[in-house]
Amino acid sequence: MTLNAAALFTPFVSRTLSLPNRIVMAPMTRSQSPRGVPGDNVADYYRRRAEQGVGLIVTEGTAIDHPAAVSNPNIPWFHGDEALAGWARVVAGVHQAGGRIVPQLWHVGMARKVGAEPNPAARPVGPSGLAKPGEPVNEPMTSSEIADVIAAYARSAAHARRLGFDGLELHAAHGYLIDQFLWAGTNLRTDQYGGSLVQRTRFAVDVVRACRAEVGPDFPIIFRFSQWKLQDYTARLASAPSELEAMLTPLVHAGVDIFHCSTRRFWQPEFDGSALNLAGWTKKLTGLPVITVGSVGLSEEFMASLREGKSASTEGLDTLIAMVERNEVDLVAIGRALLVDAGWARKIREGRTDDLVPFTPEALKTLS
Repeated sequence: MTLNAAALFTPFVSRTLSLPNRIVMAPMTRSQSPRGVPGDNVADYYRRRAEQGVGLIVTEGTAIDHPAAVSNPNIPWFHGDEALAGWARVVAGVHQAGGRIVPQLWHVGMARKVGAEPNPAARPVGPSGLAKPGEPVNEPMTSSEIADVIAAYARSAAHARRLGFDGLELHAAHGYLIDQFLWAGTNLRTDQYGGSLVQRTRFAVDVVRACRAEVGPDFPIIFRFSQWKLQDYTARLASAPSELEAMLTPLVHAGVDIFHCSTRRFWQPEFDGSALNLAGWTKKLTGLPVITVGSVGLSEEFMASLREGKSASTEGLDTLIAMVERNEVDLVAIGRALLVDAGWARKIREGRTDDLVPFTPEALKTLS
């Protein structure tokens, strides 16, 4: 297949971020950091993608400094001297290769299993203590618990700037903690953090503001959100453009620079009556740059690829390229296609589509 991918390799420049091209490495959990410490294998993994022409790397989700932040002892931390020293080596390697990199700051909230490592005594926390709608596991978070988590996000933001990262991303998608506050199904609060859709943005807004206060006005803050949840693929935060605008506007005012709009299939329109996907609508409504993501470079949507493996594919990339050319989206995040094939960006740029490596679920078990 002949693919004119030139639009993907034009420079991107925004108020706070400059990149050599439009290719972003999507965050993907690897669970390869024992005791939360990213080692040389993690540094090499990210460096290889930078060497092969990825414009911006978003790291796998990293645990903020809260005992219930994650549920696996091999997920990297973004706190503690040893873990932060490991991340400093990651940054150095990516920068030496000419790349840009941001950490994704993560708290899984009620998605955490009771008794899970690395802190089995820590109970999962969430706005209303619900693992999913109608499934209570814990009491709702108290005001002091909310304040503690916001402060933990802010500390991690400060670490990101101090270590020389090129920005940070807040994981507010897929039914994890920030998203649990946004979603009516898991946020039944009646205080300032619950109620209408706008009121349910309060926690996310406070997290963004706290991070912004630590990093200053010119350090990029990316906000990753989704309609769908791991608990419910059909869930929606906004059923119409007006609702999406109501949700996003407070986040813009709080200090978000770029929205990372997670969908399962990037090519699907978000609302009836328009061909725009979630990223396209987000850019139209906010005026801010956006990252689109969702099964790019796979022959099937990404959850199916997890179950059975699907071939690498350029199917649909012409549609994606046209979206960039029309300025509907600014950046394109590549997930599993780039996980299995460090050279994906270079091969696409050079027209070597026949050399793409097929994705298989086994690729998730190693750092290649």
